[in-house]
Amino acid sequence: MPQYDVIILGAGASGLLCAFTAARRGKRVLVLEKANKVGKKILMSGGGRCNFTNHFVEAEHFLSANPHFCKSALSRYTQWDFIALVEQHRIGYEERNHSQLFCTDSAKDIVAMLMTECDNAGVEVITHCELSSVTAPDAQAPMYRLAMEQAGQAIHMQCTSLVVATGALSVPTLGGSGIGYDIARQFGLALTERRAGLVPFMFSDSMKSLCERLSGLAVAVTATCNNQSFTENMLFTHRGLSGPAILQVSSYWYPGDPLSLDLMPGVAATQWLLQAKQQHAKTRLRTLLGQKLPKALVTELQALWWPQAQESPLAEVSDRLLEEIGTRLNGWMLKPSATEGYRTAEVTLGGVDTSGISSKTMETKHQPGLYFIGEVLDVTGHLGGFNFQWAWSSGHTAGLFV
Repeated sequence: MPQYDVIILGAGASGLLCAFTAARRGKRVLVLEKANKVGKKILMSGGGRCNFTNHFVEAEHFLSANPHFCKSALSRYTQWDFIALVEQHRIGYEERNHSQLFCTDSAKDIVAMLMTECDNAGVEVITHCELSSVTAPDAQAPMYRLAMEQAGQAIHMQCTSLVVATGALSVPTLGGSGIGYDIARQFGLALTERRAGLVPFMFSDSMKSLCERLSGLAVAVTATCNNQSFTENMLFTHRGLSGPAILQVSSYWYPGDPLSLDLMPGVAATQWLLQAKQQHAKTRLRTLLGQKLPKALVTELQALWWPQAQESPLAEVSDRLLEEIGTRLNGWMLKPSATEGYRTAEVTLGGVDTSGISSKTMETKHQPGLYFIGEVLDVTGHLGGFNFQWAWSSGHTAGLFV
């Protein structure tokens, strides 16, 4: 039976970085991937350009039942360490809004870089390989024993250290699955509640048809839910709402929660409307709002909020109605019926409870030689390169100790 120092389950961002970090220390490392190729989620990320990290990485950009857990790994392997690796491989990149870093050419460059590092360090990678079972070390066999299936053939191997880098439930078409949770349960680790994060909202009321009519329209908003606010673009889709502001706030939303949209971030809408009434008395409200918002959106809002006054000049619109409209412009209250779920979610919130994991090594506290890294853990970043940075940092940390 083939023996390895380290076997890593999953050839994604955290698994590959862990692999070459461990192999550089002289460890014999094998990476097992069930998909037909490595780094599938990396390849589709950032519209194919991979938002691989952010210039400003702080613990407050992450959600976890233990908000301190991520700090050790993030400080051990920082965004600057990964940027240095990218520059060493002469990969072009650019900074976009909110300090996000993207490849200028293709996400393929990041995968190629990781594979080059793995090749140089002597890492073995096997794809099309599905895990059947894991057996814990015991007195008779002091190593982890893995039963796998590849192309219909059963294969067996064993290792001293086993790293679970299997990702989570998001985007199952790219290999997302819950197998990492099954392994955690097998070894007595607790799981926190899991749900889709960084995911579009859907509606079942009249808002659904409004979104369909405005599908493809983007507008800058401040989206707020459960006291968390994000100012970014919002996109109307034929199913509901998407875009960066919505994806960000979705991680804080639970079914039944209201969503507040400020359609004029930084503008006190009521004050602006009342002032405009004095200065532009003959102007219609839709014409005035057309200066700040897309005309198609103004047309929909007019039908919702002031149908009876749509042809009236501002001078004939009551202050009370203008105040109502201003309040709504700064706080349009909506009730999403659901999110689009794991099918389109960029991440899975929750996961393996970090209370059972060492933040210094990523090793399971009560099961020596078993490590969990990346998205399978209850650590989820905001949009903007933070989830990749968590993958790099947690993968590197485990790679130092396996």
